[in-house]
Amino acid sequence: MKAVLKTARGPYYLSQGAAPIHEGGAFVLTLAIERADGIERIAFRCRIADTLVPNADTAAIIGRLAGWIEREFEMTRESALKTIRTERSLYEVVFDASNPGPFAAGSLG
Repeated sequence: MKAVLKTARGPYYLSQGAAPIHEGGAFVLTLAIERADGIERIAFRCRIADTLVPNADTAAIIGRLAGWIEREFEMTRESALKTIRTERSLYEVVFDASNPGPFAAGSLG
């Protein structure tokens, strides 16, 4: 699934960057945001507590995340770039009971 994000920098595509995994009571999804002209591609991970997505459907999760990432685009982009440069690892956004993000309105599945 690819979602289009409308940003101040122009359109970006949001897509799954790697196969999702389940670890430590969470659904972990690697995502990629790519500028429509292909000049920039950034990967990051979202760790979503099982309690927020008990029957995880990747397409539905990406759909939920798209709006949140669009609203938080600059912060997410800058954090992902900084983490890659300084820590040589992927930036990880954690959604759980204390920070449900786009999953606050209820669970999927």
